Amino acid sequence: MSDRSESVIELMKDQWESMVGMAGMFIVTIGIGIFIQPLYDVPEARAFGEEGTTKSGFILFELLMIGIFTFAIIWLARKGLDYLIKGIVMLALGLSLFYAVQPFTLLILFILGFATPASVGISALAITIGGMTALNRYPEWWVVNSVGVMVGSGVIVMIGISFVPTLVIIFMILAAIYDYWAVHKSKHMLELADTMIGLKLPVLLVAPKEKGYSFLEQEGDIMQDPPPPPTEVMEAEIDDWWDDKKPKKKSRDALFMGLGDVIFPGMLVISAISFLPDWGPEIWNPYGTFYMAQIVVAIGTLIGGLVGYVLLMTFVAQGNPQPGLPLLNGGAILGYIISGIYAVGPAQLFQAITFL
Repeated sequence: MSDRSESVIELMKDQWESMVGMAGMFIVTIGIGIFIQPLYDVPEARAFGEEGTTKSGFILFELLMIGIFTFAIIWLARKGLDYLIKGIVMLALGLSLFYAVQPFTLLILFILGFATPASVGISALAITIGGMTALNRYPEWWVVNSVGVMVGSGVIVMIGISFVPTLVIIFMILAAIYDYWAVHKSKHMLELADTMIGLKLPVLLVAPKEKGYSFLEQEGDIMQDPPPPPTEVMEAEIDDWWDDKKPKKKSRDALFMGLGDVIFPGMLVISAISFLPDWGPEIWNPYGTFYMAQIVVAIGTLIGGLVGYVLLMTFVAQGNPQPGLPLLNGGAILGYIISGIYAVGPAQLFQAITFL
């Protein structure tokens, strides 16, 4: 047991730069979401309105849509309809990117004295089109990460302001169970990841492990196991055949994390800020006001997610694909509960919900 622990630690040391880089993107994505949250924290911006924030039926609808989208993408990939996959995903990403970029264009134009609804909208649209064009023409890892971080921040705000923490936690638990099943049992999530890597789409974050790494040259076949050897291969030759087929070099070049692994802990952070009591000193934000109790719980939730991330990396360091949500969501939920009991008390942590 001791030897195995030392081996894992050594593997993590060898990959510490990419792991720290991924953790940095995790923090920045959620941090941007926190920064822009006050601008969207209004009833009109909530996905299902003010009344929908406590209705669990909408959470089940969201989970169902995730499942349908996943299987639809895999079906299209198997049919060779990559152009259709790219079109659907790019449209969804563009909408989320616009949502995340708009607050920054508003702030910059306000400082410059040119802020009007038309100027803000046109500027945000131009930046969004520019980002998606760059992604389509030159999807190198730093382009994918830049767009992915902004898209992720937009999504966590859209979902975080739409549901109270109780519903978000239920969503996270169900999604973690689904993620575990999709990676270890059905394995279709690995097929989806390979599809997205092959199409160079920013539904994941990429942390290179080696200098000179190019995501443009990365093939989308690193998550799944190689196929079994043909029956005519002699038993004595199977080990050599298997070693030749395993994509060892490609799997060591970069660390990959699905954007959902950031979005789920992040949306609990945003939900805490949006729905917990306005207690404690006010904290200034250019788009509105935070309260100290909300920020304490938000930071506690983020720290919990990072603890889950460190645990996740002990498995990832060994080179095996792992479902991120069980550990990341579990850590974030635990961080929410611990910091919430301290900041607002247990009675305020869980809100009353209904099915419809």
